[in-house]
Amino acid sequence: MATGSATRPLDGVRVVTFAQLYQGPYATMVLADLGADVIVVERPGTGDPARAQGVMFQALNRGKRSVTLDLKQAEGRRRARELARTADVLFEAYRPGTMDRFGLGYRELSAINPRLVYVSVSGFGQDGPYRDRAGHDLMYQAAAGLLDALCDRPEAVQPPPDLEAGAIVGALYAALGALAGLTGRAATGHGTHVDVSTHEALLSVLSLRVEDVLNGPGESTAGHEPGYVLYRCADGNLIALGIGFEDHFWTLLCRATGLTGHMWLRRAERLARADGLAADLARVLATRPRAHWLETFDRAGVPAAPVHRLAEALRDPHVAARRTVRTLRGAGRRYVRQPLRLSAYADPDPGPAPLLGEHTGSILRELEAHESPHERRRLQA
Repeated sequence: MATGSATRPLDGVRVVTFAQLYQGPYATMVLADLGADVIVVERPGTGDPARAQGVMFQALNRGKRSVTLDLKQAEGRRRARELARTADVLFEAYRPGTMDRFGLGYRELSAINPRLVYVSVSGFGQDGPYRDRAGHDLMYQAAAGLLDALCDRPEAVQPPPDLEAGAIVGALYAALGALAGLTGRAATGHGTHVDVSTHEALLSVLSLRVEDVLNGPGESTAGHEPGYVLYRCADGNLIALGIGFEDHFWTLLCRATGLTGHMWLRRAERLARADGLAADLARVLATRPRAHWLETFDRAGVPAAPVHRLAEALRDPHVAARRTVRTLRGAGRRYVRQPLRLSAYADPDPGPAPLLGEHTGSILRELEAHESPHERRRLQA
């Protein structure tokens, strides 16, 4: 538990976001948890399309405020410019060029707010031949090579991955870009335009895997590490071994499982004999239930973990000890807190996601209270 002051690191930072659905809301949720005042701009009547997707909006918009503005109307665009003038960070996730057509592009808004950090999140970035392609997460994973291993499978129809990796990785890069922009602004006095491509974000996190493709193979990677596999135990549960390449952990594993004849094998030898070694491990691990092996491996110092179903993961005693699952302030909904723990600051204590337009009146009154006649004429221009 944090022992610092009641403040949070982004207290006093205002984030105005036009980004909808998954990626932008995830990024701004992280910033809201860190103390930013996040104002979600939604269309009147329907709001963020995620509101119609069950719990999706609730899961990604805790601790934010909602204002409704019709950007197709001059008054809505004027109010949006007013909000941008008061913002430290602005997020948008439209197709490239859309915000420019609304008169809300970076060039226009930085003219009235030179300190603005403007974050554009898109599938393929703000330029390049694919910039105008519409799409969703599966496309970006496919184009980035994340699904490389599926290319050799014979099935004509294959299910998509369970995790929206592009949205999550892109969101974290977007939040990082916003923080980098704020840090740079503190030194230079001016903001910047942050161009975040989901496709490039995925390529970036594949850096280790693409090294051999770009520069030629280094150490041989033929075969697979038999200590870095999922195995079925006697009770039918799966256990994950976490020996990536460390010879000393392999030695401990062999001692703990009684496979002492293999304990001196180095990594190159393990890779060359991977199938046989995996079969030997599978045979031994299938003789006892998972709880036995977890206790044995913990005692022996062998890296291993249970393969949890999601409900099991949330009930794990370590999750309880770390208070990872929290309850929203003023609401009964539970959520998983973001993982940043800063000793000098209070832990996040967010309220629930806002109702559509819940804060429109109060936000517009805030703007009017700080708007001079000269500023109003300039924004209307």
